[in-house]
Amino acid sequence: MEAPHTLQEAVIYFSNPDRAFQYALNLRFPDGKVACPRCGSEKHSFIKTRRIWMCYGCKKQFSLKVGTIFEDSPLGLDKWMMAIWMIGNCKNGVSSYEMSRSIGVTQKSAWFMLHRIRQAMHEDSTVKLSGEVEADETFIGGKARNMHVAKRQRRITGTGTKDKVAVMGILQRGGKVVTTVVPNRKKHALQSEVKKHVEAGSALYTDFLLSYQGLAGQYAHQVVDHAVEYVNGRIHTNGLENFWSLLKRNIHGTYVSVEPFHLFRYLDEQTFRYNNRRCMNDQTRFEAIMGNVAGRKMTYKELTGIGAATSH
Repeated sequence: MEAPHTLQEAVIYFSNPDRAFQYALNLRFPDGKVACPRCGSEKHSFIKTRRIWMCYGCKKQFSLKVGTIFEDSPLGLDKWMMAIWMIGNCKNGVSSYEMSRSIGVTQKSAWFMLHRIRQAMHEDSTVKLSGEVEADETFIGGKARNMHVAKRQRRITGTGTKDKVAVMGILQRGGKVVTTVVPNRKKHALQSEVKKHVEAGSALYTDFLLSYQGLAGQYAHQVVDHAVEYVNGRIHTNGLENFWSLLKRNIHGTYVSVEPFHLFRYLDEQTFRYNNRRCMNDQTRFEAIMGNVAGRKMTYKELTGIGAATSH
């Protein structure tokens, strides 16, 4: 049977355990050489009835899930693959409640699954952005009218941006976007991110925020004063404004409210879909996430930390 291209085809394709196993195996070990995730040994025997290997190096058994985001999960690969297909390709994200109904797990399990998948959606890039680059920042926080009264009293303690989290974005026009949570909008926080992700000599466009002053020595830095205008020829940050609009629609419309403790994971999710919206289709986005599940094990304790909520 041909590899799936749509969600309907994926449901049918991965409902066969052997087919799902072989598909995941080919993505994790594309060269066909299965290595023990604990000791790296390629000397082992395969126990077909249980779909596990016995390693001759460390003398321990391992499955395809060991060393991945799937580790210690009792759920079958069919449910995991449906969850990955949905979150990787649904433009506005998928809430844990919707996911639980769609694949038949509890809301708590779906919430844990989604965060583990976001771990695999994180993109590490050593290639700096270049050409024409936009830099901008925004604040993310739950809308008070969408909160339960008890949560509103706990979280909304001031006005303006006091109870919101600062997020910075850097966008290469015609290319990718990089996002990160920043401690504040001060000069050191913003300029260090610019220098980390943007190649020297690039054309850099920002708003009139004073924190960006001093970058002209390394970049062709030009600013647009939003108090006067939003576009001045090529000088604007409209690309990032569009990204912020998509991100906030995702958070406020699908997830309603996001704890600051987890915000960077939602940035990874939206950034992945945005960066791969044109260069990939549904199948290749799914395969990109599946090919990135190894080495990103996450426990429930690591995910929740202290005082983290699991309400959305």
